Amino acid sequence: MNEVQYPTASNPYERLKELGIALPRPPSPIANFVTHVQEGNLLFLSGQGPQEANGYLHTGKVGIDVDPDEAYEHAKLTGINLLAVMQDALGDLSRVKRIVKLLGMVNAASDFGEHPRVINGCSDLMMAVFGDAGRHARSAVGFGSLPNNITVEIEAIIALAE
Repeated sequence: MNEVQYPTASNPYERLKELGIALPRPPSPIANFVTHVQEGNLLFLSGQGPQEANGYLHTGKVGIDVDPDEAYEHAKLTGINLLAVMQDALGDLSRVKRIVKLLGMVNAASDFGEHPRVINGCSDLMMAVFGDAGRHARSAVGFGSLPNNITVEIEAIIALAE
């Protein structure tokens, strides 16, 4: 796994640039739901997966077809997609007060036990982009399957600046 990089820039866009990350267009929902809902000062993000900007989905069972290091990168890519949804919903990532909670789901072999290590790919990204405001509560759990056989799915709750 790569060492976590913590940019020195002061805002999310400069940090993304330091990390070499360009936000893609947010992925479209795959069923009858919306990508986000804002209620008061909270933004709820629907689950996103490891979809490349060209539409390619990373699939497979972690612990069988995909190793934990590769799945970590898939969780990071999923985090990038969450950021793209945030950008689309808010128009400005500087409106993020805090990443409150992530729920990370891993399409894992029944005997796989490194779910937290995999979901760190997304958590490490949120910390790198938002600094202390990226620290969050989190659950990282294993599932027998995920939609389209994707390796990970992550949803988020975001607090917004007033």
